Amino acid sequence: MALSAAARHFAVRAFRRAAVLLTAGAVAASGLVPPPAAAQTPKGLPIIHDAEIETLLRDYMRPIFQAAGINEGVVEITLINSRDFNAFVADGRRIFVNVGALMDSKTPNEIIGVLAHETGHITGGHLARLRQRLEQAQTLSIVAMLLGLGGAAAAMATRSADGGAAMGAVLAPQEAIRRSLLSYQRGEENAADRAAVSFLNKSGQSAKGMLTTFKRFDSQIAFSKQFIDPYAQSHPMPADRIASLEELAKKSPYFDKLDPPALQARHDLMRAKLFGFVDTPQGVGRRYPPSDTSLPARYARAIASYRSAPLAGAIEQIDGLIASQPNNPYFHELKGQAYLENGKPAQAVPELRKAVSLAPNAQLIRTMLGEALTASGGKGATGDAISELTRATARDSRNADAFRKLAIAYAQKNRIPEADLASAQAAFADGDYGTARQIANRAKKGFKQGTPNWLKADDIASYTPPKDN
Repeated sequence: MALSAAARHFAVRAFRRAAVLLTAGAVAASGLVPPPAAAQTPKGLPIIHDAEIETLLRDYMRPIFQAAGINEGVVEITLINSRDFNAFVADGRRIFVNVGALMDSKTPNEIIGVLAHETGHITGGHLARLRQRLEQAQTLSIVAMLLGLGGAAAAMATRSADGGAAMGAVLAPQEAIRRSLLSYQRGEENAADRAAVSFLNKSGQSAKGMLTTFKRFDSQIAFSKQFIDPYAQSHPMPADRIASLEELAKKSPYFDKLDPPALQARHDLMRAKLFGFVDTPQGVGRRYPPSDTSLPARYARAIASYRSAPLAGAIEQIDGLIASQPNNPYFHELKGQAYLENGKPAQAVPELRKAVSLAPNAQLIRTMLGEALTASGGKGATGDAISELTRATARDSRNADAFRKLAIAYAQKNRIPEADLASAQAAFADGDYGTARQIANRAKKGFKQGTPNWLKADDIASYTPPKDN
């Protein structure tokens, strides 16, 4: 039956609204907590990198992955520069963690519980199943909309119903489908919570940190929760999660087990580092006043100082950190970074070399060393930079920044085809495949066909990204 122009317009509006209702809350469907407003998709997120923090998170995740039967090299942990407390998975191999979750977690156990929860989503295959549910829901919504439109068109033709009643006839099934989908998501969140407790038990760790996190959420919404419809949320209410998990968590023989002191010390340094970089100098001073002479407080103040005060004073503070822990690679990294960002690359080089010697697998520090060598202008420095940056990119092909710096170093040596290849690899690592193909085609002209560099350029030039499902 053909629809009138008015009915077709009504159908379009209803379908658009149905699509919004079905997808709202499902964008970050596997997050620990629901975002306060529209969820932000992984594409375009403000991603940050830090060798110290990423190393610590990998150490947190190792026993969880072992308990879950996951190869730790398969899952990537990515830091998001957001002060909100949140974490989520975007697929079966990436966990995204807001720095706000790290800054607000006072113990390793709290953030380990968050990561265990996200691992539960991965092992449960929740994202794949959610996509299937979304497809089913969209199909059902279209059918329900068309059935509703048939009744609405008839009602309008006979003038036996007004426009509001007609719209209600169409949208009521959409709302039922939306709530069914949200109920499914809440079930997946509960399943991930239970899986997290099992991973913590298997790895000999406490689930108390998870309860601490949920209790914090519950206190934060204490006033507003009376106005929240729990059946219109993609996640269970914090109080419900606490009730569901508390008995299970307390049955564990590890419930009262504390984090090892050395791990707590690293966690405290990580939080101090984040506050030093993210907060204002005044905020750092309030959180870590001069009367606080602990190592984390001194770390935060040294970072805030190098960001906002004369370099000499910051270097003096960093030297004090190094005197306390001479073999801490990240203190040497900080000193090198302070020199480099203040236009003193030659003075940054020895500190960064020391940091790399202490943390040889920290490719981010190696990348900074390559940058300092390139900028220093010392004899043989550019060749050393190429060596360091080549090593960094060989061990981390997603390190776009290292490829860009490698391109600069090659250009300084007038090795233009290699510089073009590194630029193409940087664009490829960033996901800019169009630019990568263009530069790779140019690089191919500078290499003999069939050589390793020609093959690398050809692989990029002929790459076709997979289409989204």
